[in-house]
Amino acid sequence: MNSAHVPAVGHRLPVRTRLGYALGSLSTGAFGTVPGLLLLPYLTDTLAVSASAAGLLVLLPKAWDVLFNPVAGRISDRTRTRIGPRRPYLIGGGVALAICFAGLFAGPTTSSTGAALYVAGMFLLCATAFAFFQVPYNALPAELTEDPTERTRLTAWRIAVLAIAILVSGAGAPAVRDAVGGTDGYRVMGVAVGVLIVVGAVGVFLGTARAPHTRVLPSVSSWGEVVQAIRECRPFRWLLGAFVVQAVGIGTMLAGVDYLARVAIGDKGVQPLLFVAFVAPALLVMPVWQRVSARYGKRTGYVLATLVFAVGALGLLGTRVLPVGVVIACAAVVGVGYAGVQVFPLAMLPDVISAEERRTGQIRAGLFAGVWTAGETLGLALGPALYGLVLAIGGYVSSAGEDVAQPAGAVTAVVLGIGLVPAVFVLAGLPLLRRRIVEV
Repeated sequence: MNSAHVPAVGHRLPVRTRLGYALGSLSTGAFGTVPGLLLLPYLTDTLAVSASAAGLLVLLPKAWDVLFNPVAGRISDRTRTRIGPRRPYLIGGGVALAICFAGLFAGPTTSSTGAALYVAGMFLLCATAFAFFQVPYNALPAELTEDPTERTRLTAWRIAVLAIAILVSGAGAPAVRDAVGGTDGYRVMGVAVGVLIVVGAVGVFLGTARAPHTRVLPSVSSWGEVVQAIRECRPFRWLLGAFVVQAVGIGTMLAGVDYLARVAIGDKGVQPLLFVAFVAPALLVMPVWQRVSARYGKRTGYVLATLVFAVGALGLLGTRVLPVGVVIACAAVVGVGYAGVQVFPLAMLPDVISAEERRTGQIRAGLFAGVWTAGETLGLALGPALYGLVLAIGGYVSSAGEDVAQPAGAVTAVVLGIGLVPAVFVLAGLPLLRRRIVEV
């Protein structure tokens, strides 16, 4: 078996390492947000692709990642270089992702069929490059420190930068698109987001350059061992299941923001406000969730954050009758829950990995991170696909850029898709969280 390095126990990470690791969230936040926010509207309202077909086109390239991410995890576990484990993929995968993302919105627009196929192919390349960045990135916390408190602190830094990345890309991308206008607006936006992705990749690559690695463990080497490792670790399966189910709800929520502003509220200028309300609370409440974790435990905090998210989502069902300010306030409640729903599972994952590595004497970080990333990718891809299906059922009318009056059923679908559907999926993760998940 091959081997990989794991750091010494009980040390506090330097600020350079914490900040450097967190900067990788600029890349993950940008790619995790912008396609979910704008790719579906780009297909339906610029390329005139039907809502159901657009949802499928967003889903299929991501579905590939479900198969490929565990492969990326195994490759990452078994790679040894003079610049350290994982790190070559952080820079290589990040730069490749930036280039592919810039090309995602730069394809032909003369034929809706040809344009749709181009988008699907380029999105597939983006997803593959993202796997090589995201899987090693998710594996790092278990290897940077074995102190559970330090892991929570490291994850909190990551989520804080993630919130900034989501805020900048989620509010900035539509603003750039609308400022330039039309197809060119999407192309300029793609390049701008690509630059943000590169900054994140370079930041995490340089920031983790001096991270300590002292112990050596054997790694999983065959597919049979991969399957066995997942089957034996029930806490990982329970945590992953809750996270994936909730990712579907989050993906649906992101896909619906643009439609909620344009169709349900009737003012696309509200879209940045809605998105800021959704993301900005994470920067304010992250210390609160850390204190909840320290006092009541990560699992309890996770459950509480889930309930807060659901309450805010259900409040959005009143969009058609409530003042815009109240709708934005509901989005802010969602944002408070969203911060916890992100930080707690990511803080619990390294605990699960380390417990399993102690039990087996084998390194599992890349393997579990690969499967985790595959599940997250699938969940976030199913969200827009599901939202597209809801729009299709409601009779949403696609267009090639012109304003189209939507039927009443489509307006109802827009609201249900961003309110009821996310709440149902986020709450569906609660039964799995009742299980005993490793928490130290």
